[in-house]
Amino acid sequence: MISNKSDDKFRFYEVNYIVDSDSEEDGLQTDKRGREDGDTEGPPQKMARVEKKEGSEYSDFAAKMMGLGKHEQGRVEIVEASKQRGRRGLGLQIRGLEPSDNVDWDFTDDHAIIDEEVDWLPTCNLPVPSIEEMREWKVIGQKKLTIDDETKFCDPSVLKAVLSSKSIFDQLEGEELRRARTRSNPYETIRGAFFLNRAAMKMANMDAVLDFMFTNPKSSDGRPLIGHSDILYFADICAGPGGFSEYILWRMKGDSKGFGMTLKGPCDFKLMDFYAGPPEMFEPHYGVGGAEGDGDIFRAENQAEFIKFVKENTNGKGVHFVMADGGFSVEGQENIQEILSKQLYLCQFLVAISILAPEGHFVCKLFDLFTPFSNGLVYLMYRAFHSVSIYKPVTSRPANSERYIVCKNLRADADAVRQYMHEINLDLNKFSGVASNKDVSEIVPFDIMENDEEFSGYMFDSNNLLGQRQILNLRKIQAFTRNSDLRDDRQAETREKCLQKWQVPDEVRAAPPKQNPKTKFEELFQDEDMDFLYHNIEELSPDNLSVIKSPYDYRCYVLGGVERKRWYLLGLGRTHVFKWDGGGSGKWRKLSEDNLQLELPANTLMEVELVQEMKGEGMGQKRLMTIHALDALFLYGKDVRKLHYNERMEKLRKFVKCITKPTRSDLTQIVVPYVYRLEEIHQIFDKLEFRRVKGSSNPRLCYFPPDRLDSRCFLPSGVCIVKTVKEPWTIALSKSQGRKYFYNLHKRESRFDCPPDSIATVGDCKLHSLIWKFEEGVKIHEQQNFMPNPDKLSKDNIIDCVHRLVHR
Repeated sequence: MISNKSDDKFRFYEVNYIVDSDSEEDGLQTDKRGREDGDTEGPPQKMARVEKKEGSEYSDFAAKMMGLGKHEQGRVEIVEASKQRGRRGLGLQIRGLEPSDNVDWDFTDDHAIIDEEVDWLPTCNLPVPSIEEMREWKVIGQKKLTIDDETKFCDPSVLKAVLSSKSIFDQLEGEELRRARTRSNPYETIRGAFFLNRAAMKMANMDAVLDFMFTNPKSSDGRPLIGHSDILYFADICAGPGGFSEYILWRMKGDSKGFGMTLKGPCDFKLMDFYAGPPEMFEPHYGVGGAEGDGDIFRAENQAEFIKFVKENTNGKGVHFVMADGGFSVEGQENIQEILSKQLYLCQFLVAISILAPEGHFVCKLFDLFTPFSNGLVYLMYRAFHSVSIYKPVTSRPANSERYIVCKNLRADADAVRQYMHEINLDLNKFSGVASNKDVSEIVPFDIMENDEEFSGYMFDSNNLLGQRQILNLRKIQAFTRNSDLRDDRQAETREKCLQKWQVPDEVRAAPPKQNPKTKFEELFQDEDMDFLYHNIEELSPDNLSVIKSPYDYRCYVLGGVERKRWYLLGLGRTHVFKWDGGGSGKWRKLSEDNLQLELPANTLMEVELVQEMKGEGMGQKRLMTIHALDALFLYGKDVRKLHYNERMEKLRKFVKCITKPTRSDLTQIVVPYVYRLEEIHQIFDKLEFRRVKGSSNPRLCYFPPDRLDSRCFLPSGVCIVKTVKEPWTIALSKSQGRKYFYNLHKRESRFDCPPDSIATVGDCKLHSLIWKFEEGVKIHEQQNFMPNPDKLSKDNIIDCVHRLVHR
């Protein structure tokens, strides 16, 4: 009896130790001593200090403690390590997953592919079907919650094997499955690299394999869809927490703007965790209510609001590409995931087609594609886009049913497909109640798809190929579950090769460090000359008006600073924005101290002024403090100081548009002033009007910027005249050829192209700019009822000067 009790106690100690002490770190399972799971050593044992008696292998004390008996007849061999898996209870075995050290795996059966190939459907040359024709295609039938008879688009044996292979794991605990999957997948250690999650690396994988069709989109005839001055617009739907978008923002390095819609809740976008790309250039929108909506993409009204929002903020053109990664838990119902996801598929397709610009691209996560409904959706995309592929990237775990539909170059006449999908979604919402037994079972007749041999053959082959791969890898997980000693040793090499192939650095994810603004400011300049920052721009007066030799050397814009002061803004990421007045103290203050809220990407430095803008007139007028971005030095770490003024301002406008978020009423609006050529300065006076201003008994002279669609205005305080050409160069007009040319005053040489040494840097512009102040005695509008002060420059003086220089 003593022997049995002692033996049982030891057995329970061993089992509990193995179950409770395993942990996972970087894909390795370890016990409390850091030993990898699979070592042949047994669990740690408590050893008693004993004295060995003469003529006996063990002392009496030890023999009694170990239950060996008087004549050492008890068990002396090492107790076999328990093969118990999980916490289901001792002795329970799952058929097909019984632990066994004899189970092995032939790694020649599955290759760690680095150079992936994408198989595209042949381009469909048929016209997009009319809405009337497609309405005849729809079939309303009974709700169906089985998939085992859906064999029109795959081999029956493949479907059966996929379903039965999945079923083996139904009783397996999540932790057990995860560990076996981690050890068996050669791509597992790629994980998310330095991104938010694995989804980001899937996007990096797909973008690279697809010849960067998302971050460098091209038309169907190979032309770039993004011009030099264009913003890359994209949308990310049903994709919280946002790994796809973080990758795009990282890859584009601040030259993109993203719009996102996802379900509000625990899986919302986690912009605070975008460490790799600038979250300031991504704007979530949740349908009705904007930032306060629920993000339910099934609701038609949410779709309509999101579509409207995207179109309004892309100048009515739409986005260059859409990503969709929707999914939800189907635990216990994995075999009918496709049926449960049908409306999610549809709505993602619908929203994508609605917001894509012509020739735009789309990628969306799908699962099994066995049912007529799912294949009908793929067929509609096949008719709406120039090219379509069903593709499973290597970063998608090989044992799951996940795959992606990739659609290139939306056809210009695809609106009928959008309308049809919209009507189907209305039907699905109508039948979504528990009491309804109806459903939309088909959206494209089977005979239409079957008669298109290229389409039906492609879908049949795709399902069979992906199904066979899934079966193989499910069996692999089965083997790795049974034998915990198995491990795919190709993981490290595969990770290195893949990251190199996809042009992703092998770096560790880390939160951006907190930085001191003064330190960051000095770091940006790196001991380069910054004296121009302290320079006060010279005022324009009758005494120095003659310094303007050629109007073609200058640009100008209207000032409206309430303090008649310019500031430098430094962004350290999100709301960590600081301002400095250019004074000698060099003290940076938080912008929020002035009750102003702005989000700027890290390593951004620009010159600004604070302007009180007005919307409306009279008592109903609203006053809004606005930030006017006057010039740029660094934009998300990009040094633009030495670029031509025109190029700097172009990049600044793009940057400001990317960070502008109409849904965020808490953020202070930032705009770039409208810039005029000095020879066109008369156009400024055409934008001056007297308006009633709240708080003033008399109408005030207001300036209405020509590029502001919301009819805002502000009280002008002057004009800044910026010299954009560096001496000894100047620009003149060739009257014989009717074009401008550059002339070197020292060498007396002329040329039509822009000499590199004629480009005025940020410092040059600041040092040689002039400010014409609209102060007392300066008349700039005919309705001003006072005589101009002859000692100051008024409108007529400036107009006469420019006119004389142009026509000399």
